[in-house]
Amino acid sequence: MAEEKQKKEKKKVEKTSVNCEDKFCPLHGVEKLKLRGRVFQGVVIKKFKGRVVIRFERILKIRKYERYEKRWTKLHARLPDCMEEKINVGDLIEIAECRPLSKIIHFVVVGKIRSKSEEGSA
Repeated sequence: MAEEKQKKEKKKVEKTSVNCEDKFCPLHGVEKLKLRGRVFQGVVIKKFKGRVVIRFERILKIRKYERYEKRWTKLHARLPDCMEEKINVGDLIEIAECRPLSKIIHFVVVGKIRSKSEEGSA
């Protein structure tokens, strides 16, 4: 019994200890990015080296016509090295606001919620 528990604990430790060389990774980085402000969930529409573009929809009410309109927003987010292989185009991910990292990047990827293949089967 005790040996099985030790093996399970070792597996958990091995999974959590990831060699992430990215200094801006919010989970493992040397200079961890401080997350603040808004958090969004969106679908990845483009993927670059170290960056993703997500798109999410919002509903806007038009008072004059008493109707609702769908609008969408594109945001660029930093993609840490440890998540590079996990996240692909079409996945639903979560991003959080951080300090400005470049001219267009003000968000960082926090985690993956659902992959594209899971969305189709559900």
